Amino acid sequence: MSGFGDGYVGTAQDAVKIRRLEKQREAERRKIEELKNKSADGQPGLLQFGSSTSEILETAFKKETVGLVTREQYVEKRVNIRTKIEEEEKEKLQKLQQEEEELQMQKRKKRRVKGDPRLSFFDDIENGSDEDDFENQETQKKNGPVKLGKDPTVETSFLPDREREAEEQAERERLKKQWLREQELIKNEPLSITYSYWDGTGHRRAIQVRKGDTIGEFLRAVQQQLAPEFREVRTTSVENLLYVKEDLIIPHQHSFYELIINKARGKSGPLFHFDVHEDVRTIADATKEKDESHAGKVVERHWYEKNKHIFPASRWEIYDPTKKWERYTIHGD
Repeated sequence: MSGFGDGYVGTAQDAVKIRRLEKQREAERRKIEELKNKSADGQPGLLQFGSSTSEILETAFKKETVGLVTREQYVEKRVNIRTKIEEEEKEKLQKLQQEEEELQMQKRKKRRVKGDPRLSFFDDIENGSDEDDFENQETQKKNGPVKLGKDPTVETSFLPDREREAEEQAERERLKKQWLREQELIKNEPLSITYSYWDGTGHRRAIQVRKGDTIGEFLRAVQQQLAPEFREVRTTSVENLLYVKEDLIIPHQHSFYELIINKARGKSGPLFHFDVHEDVRTIADATKEKDESHAGKVVERHWYEKNKHIFPASRWEIYDPTKKWERYTIHGD
């Protein structure tokens, strides 16, 4: 067959099979030429090129029965010639089978040396035999489809990965639990608070609570501390006590922990410092925040309602976490 460029549109696998058939035909032509040469040289042998088995048998039988022969000799010679021809054909077939086995063995050895099992098309190109294709198909049925290796240098972090996502989720849960444990430890830390019971004049006291306590729990402890000295505190309820810090009335449900972690601020200072200190800088700087903390006031509600139009109660407002008071804590404002 000529080249594949004259209108050939088959696949690469078809081209491989065509080349394989051409090689087989070329080998057959070489064998035919060898047999012709042997016949022309007059080499011994009963088989001749181009003759069928019956023709060969008749030719050999005529040579052996020249002249007069008895019937028994005639039958015996014919049987002997047929047996001899069959034996030679059998030997020839065995030789061909042996050559084929040796060729297959060489192909298998070559495949073991050069073959890459990860390339599914390697056997077609290198060995080029239908038997190999069949063997490969049988192997794939037994072992499953061949899997190609991964390139470790390719960036794959952007691809979905169930294992990685599960690990990240587990790590987030671990960090969350760790953070919650740390916050519980912070909430249980002691907190010293300096406050002043205000009934028109100040009565400064100090008390210790936990950072996680609410304002309501703090006022209950204050009531117990002040009850022996102040009858109006002793006879009122905790709900009628107010805590005023930096001119803001802090509702009972808020906790000291909340004020601390949010860095809450009031009109005249931070709500997350509970000691008493003043800004001792000698030079005022309008770009820097005041560093002052004033004692919070504990007030009985009846007194507040009666005097809320009078300073300092006239400055007090309800604390709103969404409202910002930084402008009251800067020099020069």
